[in-house]
Amino acid sequence: MYFMYFRRPFMYFRRFPKYRPLLLTLTAMTTAAAWPVVPPTVVHPWAPPSTPYGPGHRGIDLAAPPGTPVRAAAPGRVTFAGQVAGRGVLTITLSGKAPPPGGTPLRTTYEPVRPEVKEGEDVTAGEVVATTTEAPSHCPQGCLHWGLRRGDTYMNPLLLLHRAARSRLLPVAGVVEPG
Repeated sequence: MYFMYFRRPFMYFRRFPKYRPLLLTLTAMTTAAAWPVVPPTVVHPWAPPSTPYGPGHRGIDLAAPPGTPVRAAAPGRVTFAGQVAGRGVLTITLSGKAPPPGGTPLRTTYEPVRPEVKEGEDVTAGEVVATTTEAPSHCPQGCLHWGLRRGDTYMNPLLLLHRAARSRLLPVAGVVEPG
């Protein structure tokens, strides 16, 4: 007896239609994404606000003490490397196929960091682009805030790590058939 094992990368289409352009862009990317910090430990998960200016967590925090190398999550071009409100910030606009018609490209953000790349440089997934710095934080041992945006819309950066897989039949051992 077999059961169907589905990895449904597009299950978000029905539940979250606003993510359809994101998922289409992600599946068109030619290079797989990588974790920005190795080994990855999520300290604070993504918690989107219910309103554009409401409370929430617009990214994820990964455990990373000061001095930890930060890698580009996906290939792209550095569009900002500098200070924002006294914290080092790095923004990479992702490459790949063009965004959907009328759409804007995806951007990843990393903070607090000391950038090791300059604005305008092309980077590859997994390339070290910064190191974490000490900054006032809600993480007791230090962390990297990793964000993903399309225009002014914040998105869950873990969606970048999506790996499409084909559906396949797997054997079911030890299961009694009904009847």
